[in-house]
Amino acid sequence: MNRVQSFIARLFRIIPASEKRITIIEPHSFRENVIRNKIWYHGDSAELEQFFQKTAKWDVEQARFWAAHASGSVRKIHSGIVQMVIDRYRDIVLADLDGVEFDDKDLDTVWADLYKKSKLNDVLGEAISGVLASGDGAFKITADQCSEYPIVEFYDAEDVDYVYEHARLKEVKFYTSYWQNEKEFRLEETYGFGYVLYKLYDDDGKEMPPQMFPETAHLIDFGISGDLMLAVPMKFLNSTKYKKQKRGKALFEGKTDVLDGLDEVISQWIDAIRMGRIKRYIPDNLIPRDQTTGELLPANPFDNDFIAIGDNMSEKANQQVEISQPQISYEAYVSSYSSFLDMVLQGVMSPATLGIDLKKTDNAEAQREKEKVTLHVRNKIVDALNEVFPELFERILQCCDLMQGKEPGEYEVTVRFGEYASPDFSTTVDTVGKAKQYGIMSLETSVDQLYGDTWTDDQKQEEVQRLKEEQGIAAVDVPDIRLDAGDFHVNEGDADESKGKQPNVQDESKGVPGSS
Repeated sequence: MNRVQSFIARLFRIIPASEKRITIIEPHSFRENVIRNKIWYHGDSAELEQFFQKTAKWDVEQARFWAAHASGSVRKIHSGIVQMVIDRYRDIVLADLDGVEFDDKDLDTVWADLYKKSKLNDVLGEAISGVLASGDGAFKITADQCSEYPIVEFYDAEDVDYVYEHARLKEVKFYTSYWQNEKEFRLEETYGFGYVLYKLYDDDGKEMPPQMFPETAHLIDFGISGDLMLAVPMKFLNSTKYKKQKRGKALFEGKTDVLDGLDEVISQWIDAIRMGRIKRYIPDNLIPRDQTTGELLPANPFDNDFIAIGDNMSEKANQQVEISQPQISYEAYVSSYSSFLDMVLQGVMSPATLGIDLKKTDNAEAQREKEKVTLHVRNKIVDALNEVFPELFERILQCCDLMQGKEPGEYEVTVRFGEYASPDFSTTVDTVGKAKQYGIMSLETSVDQLYGDTWTDDQKQEEVQRLKEEQGIAAVDVPDIRLDAGDFHVNEGDADESKGKQPNVQDESKGVPGSS
């Protein structure tokens, strides 16, 4: 076989390929990538232009709309679609958060007071927006004399690092910047299982004493009983680019080119509208003049916008006002805008959720069908929060125990989320009514499906009882009928016949009037 392969190789002169080493340089570091995603979320045109012009090193980056250096004044417009989508997911998820349940009912009152005074609703909303915009982040739980309850803060991916040991989280590091004489100092707070460490570094990485700043002078390292970590990381999507660091992926990761194209189309559209204004060319002798001085009146964009042209002294001169307006192909701009908007929202959110191209003739089922992408992403977020929120709430309660001088307890926390884009009440009544009519749903189940979590169990039970009374459905008590052996007579001849056959049972009262 080897000789045959050698012969074929000599016959066709096949030269084996040599291994080539290909080196690809990443255009941005992880922190620069996070900053870019956050700038897209901020939606400030000045920040976008500065970032892309200062970081464009490759040809593909320099060719982008936001990285272009215009010779004159060019109006660059950002659509703001990133901030709109992320804020909409935040509102959807927080609105679906039905409540928090504990194994100990006595904690409900304490938790309600803690939730309100610690402003946890704002912190959770900030965390959801931060993770969607930057990729991941972590909650930091601290105790301070200024508050009777633990202080919960969220740090996004730019100010957080994780230390793993064999795929197990070991430490979470939080970074806070301080400035002195135009020099940046960075505070590193290391939260581990059973300890918290503080270190302050300058720009060169040299460790400095925490007493340099009043905000850090009181920070000292301390241990925590119970092997407890007062930090909870959170991410919704896993990054494939930074998989080894176990970092998260932003919602609009990989959408830079289409977002840049969408902004370019919008800017060109606005520029065409600006250049397509009506222009009037008026001879000098027809320009309005001041009645007292005789000077030419300046152009007014609201009533007499014009462009002065010289007088025509030719024989066939016709002194008249000329109006010119270029033709703008609005259909082409609208088509390009719709195409780029679809590419931006692909796999991120359904346009129907944002109210885009939502026809009024669609029924509730058709609208729900259009929001499948939103449902998938929303369920992905809710699945992650079902793991993070119980752990976060438990550690907050454990921090409360530490503040009261007690050992951290064990708490069982359950977080309930409602259903997004559920059908309206009329559609539910129609569906449940048909199921009840076909006899495949009981009265109790139909009431439960109609009112769900909006009614308590007692209210549902009362409604079921009222419906039974109105429909004439009464509970029937079945009498307990017991028959003695003397009530039956068994033929002796039939009893000894073949095994497996039932004996011939005769009712002695058969034929007697009044018997049953």
